[in-house]
Amino acid sequence: MKRFPSRLAIAMLAGFLAFPAAAAAPVAKVNGVAIPAERAEAMLAEQRAQGAQDSSQLQDAVREELVRREVLSQEASNQGLAKKSEVQTQMELAKQAILIRAYLQDFVQKNPVTDAEIQQEYDAIKSRMGDKEYKPRHVLVETENEAKAIIAKLQSGTPFEEVAKESRDPGSKDRGGDLGWSNPAMFVQPFSEAMVKLEKGKFTPTPVKSDFGYHVIQLDDVRTTQAPPLDEVKPQLQQRLQQQKIEKHVLDLRSKAKVE
Repeated sequence: MKRFPSRLAIAMLAGFLAFPAAAAAPVAKVNGVAIPAERAEAMLAEQRAQGAQDSSQLQDAVREELVRREVLSQEASNQGLAKKSEVQTQMELAKQAILIRAYLQDFVQKNPVTDAEIQQEYDAIKSRMGDKEYKPRHVLVETENEAKAIIAKLQSGTPFEEVAKESRDPGSKDRGGDLGWSNPAMFVQPFSEAMVKLEKGKFTPTPVKSDFGYHVIQLDDVRTTQAPPLDEVKPQLQQRLQQQKIEKHVLDLRSKAKVE
C-alpha cells in the first residue's frame, strides 16, 4: 500500500513561502476591487527564489499578472463558477496545500538539520562505500545446474560476452553481462562477497546464489575510489536529512490520527 504523503509530495510541500511583514497600499484596483500589495510581495518573493533579479520590469510584470488574474477571477465569479461544487473542492484543496506548506516551513525552521547529523550521515555513507570500486560481469540463471553449465563453458574457453546472452538479467545481457563500476554495497550480500574475493579477469568457480537466482560472476577490474569532501556534498545531505525528518514527522502525526 502506498504511504501518504509520498516523498515527492513532501518535497513539493516543503518549499518556502515568503510572508510580508506588513500591509501596504494596493498595487492596483480592478473594477473597484483593490489588489493587496501582499500578493505582489508573495509573487515577487517566489520569482526571486527561482533566481529572478528584482527590477522595475519584474515588478511591472507581476502587477500586470495580478491584474489579469483579478480580471479573470471577477469574470469567473460573475458567471457563477465559484458556486460549482467541483470548483469549490479544488479551491479547498489549494487552500489546504498552502496551509500544509506553511506548517512544514515552520517545522523546518524549528527542527533544522545540525552539522553533527550531517557529519554522521556522511561517515555512514562513506563507510558503506568503502575505498574500492569494482567492475563485474555476471550471468543470472534460474537453477544451479544452469549456472554450472555456464561455468563449464567459460572453463572451456567460451567468452563471457557469449555466455551472457543466456542471462535472465535484461539490463546487462546485451552488454556482455557488464554491470559497470560500482561499490560492493550496491549489490546483494552473496554477490558482493563473492565479487570482492575474485582476482581481476577471474570468474566464480561455483554458482553464487541470491534471491534473484544463481549468478556466475567475472571481475574485469578494480580501482581505488575516494569519497567526495564533506563540503562538496553537504547541501545534498542536508536536504536529504531534512526530508527524512519531515517524512518521519508526518508519519508520526498520521499514526496518532483517529481515522474512521
